[in-house]
Amino acid sequence: MIKRLRESLAAHIKEKYGVEISVALEKPPKLEMGEAASPVCFELAKRLKRAPRQIAQEIATGLPAIPGVARLEVAGAGYLNVFLDRGTFWQSLFDSKSAAGQAKDAAAHKVIVEHTSINPNKAAHIGHLRNAVLGDTIARILRNAGERVQVQNYIDNTGVQVADVVIGFQHMEKKSVADVRTMAAQPGFDYLCWDLYARVTQFYEQDKAQGAALRGATLRAIEEGHGEAAEMGTIIADAIVGFHLRTMKRLTISYELLARESEILHLKFWDAAFAKLKEAGAIQLATTGKMAGCWIMPAEKDGVTREDTESAQHEEEENTQDKIIVRSNGTVTYVGKDIAYQLWKFGLLGKDFNYKRWPDSPAGETVWTTTTDADDPAAPHFGEPASRVYNVIDTRQSYLQDVVAQGLRGLGHAEAAANSIHFSYDIVALTPRCASELGHQLSREDAKKPYVEVSGRKGLGVKADDLITKLEEATLAEVQKRHAEMTEDEQKATAHTIAVGALRFFLLKFTRTTIIAFDFEDALSFEGETGPYCQYAVVRIRGIRRKGAEAEPGKATAQAAKFLVGPEGAGLWELLLQAGMLDYASDAAIGAQEPAFVAKYAFQLAQAFNNFYHKHHILSEQDVEKRAFLLGLTEIVERQLVKALSLLGIEAPERM
Repeated sequence: MIKRLRESLAAHIKEKYGVEISVALEKPPKLEMGEAASPVCFELAKRLKRAPRQIAQEIATGLPAIPGVARLEVAGAGYLNVFLDRGTFWQSLFDSKSAAGQAKDAAAHKVIVEHTSINPNKAAHIGHLRNAVLGDTIARILRNAGERVQVQNYIDNTGVQVADVVIGFQHMEKKSVADVRTMAAQPGFDYLCWDLYARVTQFYEQDKAQGAALRGATLRAIEEGHGEAAEMGTIIADAIVGFHLRTMKRLTISYELLARESEILHLKFWDAAFAKLKEAGAIQLATTGKMAGCWIMPAEKDGVTREDTESAQHEEEENTQDKIIVRSNGTVTYVGKDIAYQLWKFGLLGKDFNYKRWPDSPAGETVWTTTTDADDPAAPHFGEPASRVYNVIDTRQSYLQDVVAQGLRGLGHAEAAANSIHFSYDIVALTPRCASELGHQLSREDAKKPYVEVSGRKGLGVKADDLITKLEEATLAEVQKRHAEMTEDEQKATAHTIAVGALRFFLLKFTRTTIIAFDFEDALSFEGETGPYCQYAVVRIRGIRRKGAEAEPGKATAQAAKFLVGPEGAGLWELLLQAGMLDYASDAAIGAQEPAFVAKYAFQLAQAFNNFYHKHHILSEQDVEKRAFLLGLTEIVERQLVKALSLLGIEAPERM
């Protein structure tokens, strides 16, 4: 209904004044002032050079009737206050039978969400979980809004991180290709690589010149796909990707396509992009100075400053400041390959991948991957151009994402650059208490800090699987105390659902630019702004509805409006109104690129229901009609809360 109101106002303004404008809606400070208010007349006043209140009065009297809207009133200097028809609002929510998203429009332009994109050289850590949960959630929200979304996971299987682990096995551990193949098939291989990767850093410190030469030679071999180093790199990367997919499945995260960097090189994607960049003059060959022999992208006049590059990805640490695309040794930087990948996403490269099923997909899932092998005729058409691309990458990579966009602009694709959305986020750290619980030895100084940063390169961090397992164990202990009557499998399934809800909600309730300090106790609390609090509200509602099923709440719909007026009705109306704001919260999340809006909605609805539950004795209400109405209201709240949680990737267990 709120969406219909915005669209109707925008259409009326365009017809009457010839102005296309986005209509913003706000919540008035008091319910007596209506259910929504719009400041659109103030923006119109600037364009039409007229008084905003005069425009507001014209709109209030001239706007055609909108189903569900009782009236519009002009307030203050030109606000439009909207009063909804409460009975119609109730009926529209009560008659909504599906908790699923809107039907996907097959004609809609494709939207790509690329997320997770972990270097396949070691186990995933807690920071990767924030990336994956954010990406998975925005994809769910976009689908719910009717977008045709394709989820991709970029696999950097030819980068320096994989090369480092290859060097660790070959030159530190003295392992053969056969040795690594055997090890890669065993559980815990991703943990083994985690430790080895940290030790390679120390290995390089012993002889920096030799380490740089060794890394360069190994990286070139992997990129070209020749020799034992390349074969070992493929074994390592493919095995680690399998571990990552299974880790993410624990959080109900999946992918449609694994876009591998190796195919960007071997199918000549980079060659095609390189030729285009040179032809357009977007890159130049440096002949003097420290960049001699490198292909570079000249800085834009209004581009980022040298200081902006200090936190860029390790692979580029030695030369990101100069926007190097191809190193002097001929190897391509991450940003160069990413430009080629971004061109492909928008259908601007003139090439396509071959596709096959990923052989190590999690049980019950089909995941596709790019390949140089023969194309599988059953593969979906992944090469269709996207209209918009969300790249979920942490804020420390902002510089590199700016370079990718500059590359598109340099090739004359300004629209694609504008539709390349860097869906950035800040780091996930640990509270000192959480770090200690996970076995990290903290100095006195670190113990006093608000949070402790982690580093995968130094081996200091929280592996994602360890974190999920610890949450499940803590939750299981609580479930066993509360529900001894459950079978062991039921207890474990319930604990898993609560743990996933706790973790996902904790990672989503903060805005993307907030540094998160993770803490077990805070995340698992059944009180406050947490996943379990929202889940428990659903469990409570289901318990009420089971006990009151014989009341047939549907009978209350015809007379519902009479319970939504007066002093007592105001509180019931506010709960109903809150329940009906999910689409508004979802649209706001898309507009602001902020999934936290949906998390906030879920918490506020759960909180509003709990207040309602403590105030009204639903099952013992003597008035049969009112009892049916109250049960109907709980049904609406349950449906909306379950839907909101599903957008966050969270389920509610039957019991908690």
